[in-house]
Amino acid sequence: MPSHPPPPKLPPLAAVRVFEAAARHQNFTRAAEELGMTQAAVSYQIRLLEDRVGAPLFLRQPRQVVLTAIGQRLAGPVGKALSDIGTVFRDICEENQTVLTISSLQTMAITWLSPRLAQFQMENPQFAVRVRTSQHLVDFTTEAVDLAVRYGPGSWPGVTAEKLFDCHYAPLCSPELRERLQLREPADLLRAPLLSADEGAWKDWFADLGLDMPRPGGRTMSLEMQAMSVQAAMRGHGVAMAVPELFAYDIAAGRLVYAVEHVVRDAWAYWIVYPTERQRERKIRLFRDWILTEARAAQMTLPVMASSRGLTHPSP
Repeated sequence: MPSHPPPPKLPPLAAVRVFEAAARHQNFTRAAEELGMTQAAVSYQIRLLEDRVGAPLFLRQPRQVVLTAIGQRLAGPVGKALSDIGTVFRDICEENQTVLTISSLQTMAITWLSPRLAQFQMENPQFAVRVRTSQHLVDFTTEAVDLAVRYGPGSWPGVTAEKLFDCHYAPLCSPELRERLQLREPADLLRAPLLSADEGAWKDWFADLGLDMPRPGGRTMSLEMQAMSVQAAMRGHGVAMAVPELFAYDIAAGRLVYAVEHVVRDAWAYWIVYPTERQRERKIRLFRDWILTEARAAQMTLPVMASSRGLTHPSP
């Protein structure tokens, strides 16, 4: 492999910063005032830089200093470099203060979070809100995410997790399908078309009632996301096993109903999660307070049937 020359040894940044101010003002005293230093400290930093270059950068005159030819050659690139650095830092700081990035599972983002976010945006117009959906557990140390809405047990290292709401699993369908199939008792679902993103949830639900789930066949359709199953259910294509807490708006509007009155409590819940060391940041606090209030309000309006036992590993 070809050898690469070592990177050039850069002068101390403090001396470069002093040189840029002195070159711009053509005056050590004014440079010292701008930087909050003494004139002696400015002169010392300039001497350090001149020793590194091996030639004078200024001609000292009674009332001012004048750049030498070498000083003039350095002044332009140094001023531009410091300006570029300042611009980048300013842009990053401004974005960090005004952009709020939230990570969420797809179904949660589509059905629960996004319909409510407009209210947060209206109340906090100073923020540009971005929602990223993914199935992986976001890493706050390597990803540009401020908060995450996570589904799980609530115990993750290095973060603060506050519960939004507990989850249940229930069979949901359109009111028209429930009437057409005369769904009244849990056993009635044995003859209904079933929709799910996770067949295991149906098995647990039937097992909770002492029933065997129908064998996979023409009455069972598996879809990738819970939101897809519920969309199909609202169109009358079947009964979806889903988390009613995620579809409170559709239930309240009458687009979805409980196919039968039996739910199973989920062992996991939804949480708002953020890095513990950032908990005092204003945008973190504002969104955390807002989403917890929204979650409490949603729970108060959602009729959830009595449940009997917990699921151990559902997949919303």
